[in-house]
Amino acid sequence: MAQLQLIATSAMGLEAVVARELKQLGYEDVTIDNGRVFFTGDYIDICRCNLWLRSSDRVLVKMGEFPATTFDELFEGTKALPWEEWIPADGEFPVEGRSQKSQLSSVPASQGIVKKAIVEKLKLTYDTEWFPEDGSRYVIEVILLNDRALLTLDTTGPGLHKRGYRKLVTEAPLKETLAAALIQLSRWNVSRPFYDPCCGSGTMLIEAAMIGWNIAPGLRRTFNSEDWAVIPEELWEQAREEAFDAVRDDIPLQISGSDIDPEAIEVAMAAIKSAGFAKEIEVSVLPAHRARPQGDYGVIITNPPYGERLSEEKEVQKLLRSLGRSYLDMPTWSFFAITSTKAFEEYFGHKADKRRKLFNGRIETQYYQYLGPLPPRNKAPQSS
Repeated sequence: MAQLQLIATSAMGLEAVVARELKQLGYEDVTIDNGRVFFTGDYIDICRCNLWLRSSDRVLVKMGEFPATTFDELFEGTKALPWEEWIPADGEFPVEGRSQKSQLSSVPASQGIVKKAIVEKLKLTYDTEWFPEDGSRYVIEVILLNDRALLTLDTTGPGLHKRGYRKLVTEAPLKETLAAALIQLSRWNVSRPFYDPCCGSGTMLIEAAMIGWNIAPGLRRTFNSEDWAVIPEELWEQAREEAFDAVRDDIPLQISGSDIDPEAIEVAMAAIKSAGFAKEIEVSVLPAHRARPQGDYGVIITNPPYGERLSEEKEVQKLLRSLGRSYLDMPTWSFFAITSTKAFEEYFGHKADKRRKLFNGRIETQYYQYLGPLPPRNKAPQSS
């Protein structure tokens, strides 16, 4: 069959991280756009990318793109696409939509036109006037931008941050996809200690462990496209078998964390156990200023409280100042923090070597990066 046009979506600011992941998986024709990374592949690549992408939100099939300044253009352009190659007679196919800077500004109306056009196309294939929509789920999205329509098919289902190891959540959990991106943006590798002094529910620690052991983040969950007849079951079996064979759980991990909140540590311990790292990751109830991670040339990555309420600001300032003082006692360590606190560098007491604008959900943040020395060559992991 012809190559599929695929899209790995991402949070704003993480497109380059997702593109790098795709290149590491062997995809070469990668193109970056706002919130999206385009690449080509086959059915097996839908399986592999859903299993392996750590920082992407979901994997889409690009069904088509065309000018759409009127509802007639939207209808005819949609109807011309090969929906019958994907959606069976009993398939459930809800339509979602977004519109920006387009004459077709009514999202509900545009969704209705797309739905109608797909129904008309499927009527021609299945020779029926009615579709029960009680089978597998095929979520369609129409994105209207600058008077052009992009139509996609979602292969993932619940977002890729739903790894399957988290049963409970804390008040403000860090998305697993963002945590994985922060780790990949640092210079951490499995030969170095890793610590999070504000570990909350343990997301950063678990994602580091999964990277360290080369565990595909989607191994513990299912995806909408696993139920699609167009993708043979043996392809999913092949992709999962490849992922299981790639796990390197014989490598020692030096991953630990702490938090001042005992309830958060309870949630973290439950997630760590569920993820299979109960013996590898250590967590403790401890104020950040008392944290003394062991080892040299380690990496601290943390998501400290943001102090969104006025009453919390002084506590956040106190925390950041204590982290800055602790950093002075760790000359070989690198330090990374994601925060919306504008005066972070002032409170921390050091100017960052690098900073990067990222979004934690809808909150605009900066990722402050303090790059310590790299380990001596004889301490670096040996290439295989």
